[in-house]
Amino acid sequence: MADQMPPLDKNFLQKGHHVFLRNLSVDCVIFGFHENQLKVLLLKWNQGPWCLPGGFVKKNESLQDSAVRTLRERTALKNIFLQQFHAFGNPKREKGKALNKMLKETWLQDRFVTIGYYALVEYSKVKPRPDLFSDECKWWRIESGYNLLPEKFTMPELQKLYETILAKPIDRRNFQKKILSLKILEKLKERKTGGAHKAPFLYRFNVAKYKKVLKEGWAAGF
Repeated sequence: MADQMPPLDKNFLQKGHHVFLRNLSVDCVIFGFHENQLKVLLLKWNQGPWCLPGGFVKKNESLQDSAVRTLRERTALKNIFLQQFHAFGNPKREKGKALNKMLKETWLQDRFVTIGYYALVEYSKVKPRPDLFSDECKWWRIESGYNLLPEKFTMPELQKLYETILAKPIDRRNFQKKILSLKILEKLKERKTGGAHKAPFLYRFNVAKYKKVLKEGWAAGF
């Protein structure tokens, strides 16, 4: 039986850092192939956005063991190859309004640096299971990428999504030139607020054009 996280109660919220490392977590990009389509397994946070399955690192385990345990808890699979690919360190990473309220004044509200892993699993053997902080755990088609972002997003946020899916860094200028050439984005007059640097412009997908590009068989080529 897979190791289970402690129940989400006051004791865990206040004292979970006695078992898990503060400020460090893992995220898993879990790919599956089904009906000739590549899919990715995602969680829906309580009243929040869809996100990658993640977990905390126990004080007595390695990063790799923590990622393996996280994958096992979400899929019930064992002996799966995982590859580390990126570290996420944005101090303003979004947890969702409901979670932020729930986790207020607990160790989970601290800034976390997350180590990303990816795995390709056998779709038919996966039993998707949500974690303590989520309502749903299910597969999404990779080409439905516009559903993995908020309605309005910045160019760096879109690039980070592509880098996560492709498991490699992408040159910023080349990415922006390529993605804008497809004419699937609408640049808004609004800028994202709350950052320490110059606020970037917000974009949104033109869904009709996005689906047309997919239908014509466009490949990213990044």
